[in-house]
Amino acid sequence: MIILGNDNQEEKNILARKIDELGVVMEKMKLAEYVELLNRPSRLFYINFFAGVARGFGMAVGFAILGAVLIYTLQRLQVLNLPVIGGLIAEIVRIVQTNLRLQ
Repeated sequence: MIILGNDNQEEKNILARKIDELGVVMEKMKLAEYVELLNRPSRLFYINFFAGVARGFGMAVGFAILGAVLIYTLQRLQVLNLPVIGGLIAEIVRIVQTNLRLQ
């Protein structure tokens, strides 16, 4: 902690530098923009809503691609006629294809 003396110019300079550094750090944090966003709840809701929609869409697309790759891999494994795994994979593929036809 810096204690200011009556005429200690060096301590005042140190304190001024620290205040300037604090100002620079606050600007880098974009604190003013954050406070402005908090003062406008409708804009905050708007931004968070569309961010959530984008995340949900991304998850849906990613899951669909992952599921397609998994089914494709299972179909390729079925062709290999592995003794134990082949029957299980064939049953899973048959169930998935039946459900796809029903929709």
